[in-house]
Amino acid sequence: MILVVTGTGTDVGKTVATAALAARAPGSVIVVKPVQTGVLPGEVGDVDDVRRLAGCQVSEFVRLPDPLAPDSAARLAGVRLPTVAEHASRIRRLAEDFDTVIVEGAGGLLVRLDSADGTILDLADALSASVVIVVAAGLGTLNHSELTVGALRARGIEPAGLVIGSWPSHPGLAEETNLVDLPRVTNLPVLATIPAEVGSLGRSAFTAAAPTWFA
Repeated sequence: MILVVTGTGTDVGKTVATAALAARAPGSVIVVKPVQTGVLPGEVGDVDDVRRLAGCQVSEFVRLPDPLAPDSAARLAGVRLPTVAEHASRIRRLAEDFDTVIVEGAGGLLVRLDSADGTILDLADALSASVVIVVAAGLGTLNHSELTVGALRARGIEPAGLVIGSWPSHPGLAEETNLVDLPRVTNLPVLATIPAEVGSLGRSAFTAAAPTWFA
């Protein structure tokens, strides 16, 4: 199984959501980050956080130092990014050795993943992958979620569902209302609601709690 995890934007809790999905996936699991930006060599990146939380194997294909969209960061660094087709080929090879491959995107669905305008959407399409969308809890999430779902459906991809990636400990009116309205406006289930603070947990506590966040 290949699962692509995308978000409605940056800072919606995509990495912790990816770790939670990995923690409850059956069989052998690897999490792949095709392009990591904003992290220098030797620094902790998203896959390192996933490995710390979920304890699964991870793979990062390309790392770029500037905190920008992958194609912009690559252009500034003078680096050629692999094409979506090259990423897809490498991920398919991993799928031969693992029961589940979870691919964590960068930013939102239409962020350019390579230097030829290929996107996370193109990668999901090329892989015929299931797609989970990580969404914010607060104001603006209904619009962002509908736009992301609409872009997937326009490509003929029906998302598996939504994950609220960072649920506040004291939700307000917007958050409580969005919990009801997200499935209504997207016609998709909310698969999980992940508490905001769980990224600081140790591995044992995280993996023990992860199943309780899913519907």
